Amino acid sequence: MDEEFVFIANALAHEKRLKVLEWLKDPESNFPPQVDGDLVSDGVCSGFIADKLGVSAPTASAHLGLLRDAGLISSKRIKKWTFYKRNEEAIQRVANRVASEL
Repeated sequence: MDEEFVFIANALAHEKRLKVLEWLKDPESNFPPQVDGDLVSDGVCSGFIADKLGVSAPTASAHLGLLRDAGLISSKRIKKWTFYKRNEEAIQRVANRVASEL
């Protein structure tokens, strides 16, 4: 296994990060409407994700940063907020890789 795959596996090795990926799969069902940014096309505000996780903004930011660095989510700045959404292509590649490796 290469280092990139191990990094991605480590990013997935936390219950809260897995929950974020699950919630972002259907953001309209899992988060309230936002003033700025569309839940689907722009992503979910990091503040909403922190609230739903029940953690502080810096803790949520650390979890989201790991998922972003692993390529599993993307981020977008709108005004002073950061919005996150799933990178479906990358998630599918990881799923295919896991299926072929195990």
